[in-house]
Amino acid sequence: MKRVAFTLAAVAAAAAAMTAAPAAAQVLGSDEAACRPGGGPAILAQVVGMKDRQGRIKLELYPADDEDFLKDDNVLVAQGKTFRRVWTGIPASGPVAVCIRVPRPGRYALLVTHDRDGKNKFNFFKDGAGFPGSGKLGMSRPKLPQAVVDVGEGTAERVVRMQYLRGIMSGFAPLKDN
Repeated sequence: MKRVAFTLAAVAAAAAAMTAAPAAAQVLGSDEAACRPGGGPAILAQVVGMKDRQGRIKLELYPADDEDFLKDDNVLVAQGKTFRRVWTGIPASGPVAVCIRVPRPGRYALLVTHDRDGKNKFNFFKDGAGFPGSGKLGMSRPKLPQAVVDVGEGTAERVVRMQYLRGIMSGFAPLKDN
């Protein structure tokens, strides 16, 4: 009788394991601990629509105002303003989730770039860019509302769809098959 009960318990445990939800994506970047429960405030960017898995992903955090958005990081730091950068490699497969901590709850602007050639300088013709907001980037400078993220005490999760140059006249847009 004990043997039957043990066998039934083992079968039940195996069935539960097979029906359990898939494991969450591995959180990448040097700030990954900030995206764990109780670790915030932080932003977790789910990066989608990448052209390939070459190079690295970079997240940059800016003040959420028109004057400071995309301003030179050295200038922002010298002025005592918010700026943070996180680099990470790209896994060969699976989801790409990158964490960046923020100094305190508030409103920030987030830029994500795909540095495909690993040269740490944005290559207009090869690299990609993305923001948490919707819409094509086109040929103009990104607008602040495309990049704004409101962060509370915990982790603000956002999907960032990467965009790449689709042609000189078309500018940056998501890839058609993504």
